[in-house]
Amino acid sequence: MQCSPMSIFHNIYQIVQDACFIWRKEMRQVLKDEGVFMFFLVVPIAYPLIYSWIYNNEAVHEVPVCVVDDSHSQLSREFLRKCDASPDVRIAYHAQDLDEAKSLVSRQLVKGVYHISSNFESNLMRLEQGTISVYCDMSLMLTYKAIFQTAQTVSMEMGSQITTRLGGHYTHREEVVSARPLDYDDVPLFNPQGGYGSSVLPAVLMLILQQTLVLGIGLSAGTARDENKFRHLIPVNAPHYERTFPIVLGKFMCYFMVYAVMGTWLVAGIPRIFHFPQLATWFSLLMFMIPYIIACIFFGMMVSCMVKYRENVMLLIVFVSIPLLFMSGVSWPQSNIPGMWQGVSWLFPSTFGIRGYIRMNSMGAALNDVQFEYWILWLQAVVYFILACLVYRFQYFIAKRDAKKYGN
Repeated sequence: MQCSPMSIFHNIYQIVQDACFIWRKEMRQVLKDEGVFMFFLVVPIAYPLIYSWIYNNEAVHEVPVCVVDDSHSQLSREFLRKCDASPDVRIAYHAQDLDEAKSLVSRQLVKGVYHISSNFESNLMRLEQGTISVYCDMSLMLTYKAIFQTAQTVSMEMGSQITTRLGGHYTHREEVVSARPLDYDDVPLFNPQGGYGSSVLPAVLMLILQQTLVLGIGLSAGTARDENKFRHLIPVNAPHYERTFPIVLGKFMCYFMVYAVMGTWLVAGIPRIFHFPQLATWFSLLMFMIPYIIACIFFGMMVSCMVKYRENVMLLIVFVSIPLLFMSGVSWPQSNIPGMWQGVSWLFPSTFGIRGYIRMNSMGAALNDVQFEYWILWLQAVVYFILACLVYRFQYFIAKRDAKKYGN
């Protein structure tokens, strides 16, 4: 059976007309529905600002600690003076014993305790090992890191000085080599400030993009079900909804227009405002973000067909947000993630979106260096597009069947 050019043109025209109708209706729904408007526009704009402002200082400084100095010696005072002079620790209290120090920690007046034993200096003078006990509040890892690393750094420095004095060297060069036989340069790779924000927040921004998009699409689909009979996503007896492809295309056009702007704000605007590492070129970042946003849109459309009520998508997406951040391999080493959970993470666009974005924008990788993540995102976009078409078509048949069954 041959089709004339006129009929082909008419079919294309009808598809475009239906898609534009769906696009206009979906765009009105985005602006009219308070929940969809909030997740599509308000949350992507405001939430990254608030989150980034909270961690804008990157690292904690001047963490208050308590000291229990049972030695009262020149070396113990030197140790405490150097700890207090460091940028990360501040000697806030001097306690008489550990019980008083524990009371200060329990009242959250200090975050840790330095306990210097009474035989600290005498042991060192007898060429024995001195001991300094460090007690930290482990409820916040950043304060624990500051307290412990400061004590470790100061103790190593004082140990090198004591070793130098006891070595009997004649020249300054011999003393330097004896204190530090193997010299090294401490260069923090990909995170010059050594802060939490620069390491984790870029991944959070990419996750926010996916989660808010899926939430908004799910709420919009829930509203459509509430407005139609039999709680179906697609209305029956509507000429613009008889074909699946225009429905998917029209909704995609609406979501892509909104998140082309929101995506630029999240991955380019926020890092520039808060001075996160930005090593990727604009062209590479654009080429990578296109398949990521497309994959997230079709993934959200597919998920929206699987939830019956609009409240369910909020419970589902909020529940999986933290596991998705861990499974991306940013806040938890990818090598330590069990194989089963790594397989589960492959179902979500955020896994490869986060990995590729971090490697490009924070580590300076080119687009060729993230080809695996790039093509996986395109594969996800194609697969979720097909699944979205299938589930929307299924919704249409179910709605039409029930309409005939109940005489509508």
